[in-house]
Amino acid sequence: MTREIAVVAFAQTDHRRTTEELSEVEMLMPVLHEVLARTGLKTADIGFTCSGSSDYLAGRAFSFTLALDGVGAWPPISESHVEMDGAWALYEAWTKLLTGDADTALVYSYGKSSPGPLRDVLTRQLDPYYVAPLWPDSVALAALQAQALIDAGDTDEPALAAVAARSRADATANSHAQLSGSVPHGDYVVQPLRTGDCPPIGDGAAAVILAAGERARELCERPAWIRGIDHRIEAHSLGVRDLTDSPSTRLAAEKAGAFQRPVDTAELHAPFTAQEVVLRKALRLDDGVRVNPSGGALAANPVMAAGLIRMGEAAAGIHRGESDRALAHATSGPCLQQNLVAVLEGDPR
Repeated sequence: MTREIAVVAFAQTDHRRTTEELSEVEMLMPVLHEVLARTGLKTADIGFTCSGSSDYLAGRAFSFTLALDGVGAWPPISESHVEMDGAWALYEAWTKLLTGDADTALVYSYGKSSPGPLRDVLTRQLDPYYVAPLWPDSVALAALQAQALIDAGDTDEPALAAVAARSRADATANSHAQLSGSVPHGDYVVQPLRTGDCPPIGDGAAAVILAAGERARELCERPAWIRGIDHRIEAHSLGVRDLTDSPSTRLAAEKAGAFQRPVDTAELHAPFTAQEVVLRKALRLDDGVRVNPSGGALAANPVMAAGLIRMGEAAAGIHRGESDRALAHATSGPCLQQNLVAVLEGDPR
């Protein structure tokens, strides 16, 4: 890489079960104002804007164009959109800054899961010929993965409950979390997954600002430099995958440089407790690494924004001086099908 790119600001909503009184634009605008205020930038100062969202959640085509009202698209701006989690929008913005076409980028994503049956909506991610017609929902598929891990001896139900308890205990320090503290593990949703093993359904948005080189140091006292970022995908057919492992995560981490030196913090996009087990193994994370100090997706999981939030939380830890080298992970699709890994570092103290 010929240019250094850093995350210089991060903001997110207070994640809630429903925001029916707000449109996507009304939910998003305070976040955009906050992230710009953190750097002192105005919309006109941003060289590139990229967003991530899903028309399936909004229930209408090209729904992201309405969100541009919150950004301000006049005078005309350089803008793009990905029909993915905002972490992939960050990847596109990162490549744009690497080319030298811009020095700053605004990345944002949002999702309102409350209006419809999310478990049914997510079946549209599946293979349309062999799997989607069967309508296996997201929790049922995650339960298959959890049971495969239990059968392989990689975990058990008490260990999964401990992951949930730790995540929501850590979330007590996160004012934006939807769930925190002592949350009952509950009854089975789809065995072996109980309520506590599953993410909350809710609405939320997030935004980050990227900057290149010295511009980053001007905008942030301690930028979170993106030392490497990569994303990979598993085979589309679940039947040809080993659900107890994630080779795509491991390869993305290798290409991002995650294994060159240890990290002190990892923000993992693991919506289900069993997925943290898979990711820890693929990413070679030992007990010395703080995993999801924000509470992770088990505390708040706004679809299409949760992955970008992992990037933002990892960067914010570096901004505050709580971390020196962090790993951030985002996923999309059933059973960790698509995975993005980034390594972020702060300047030496």
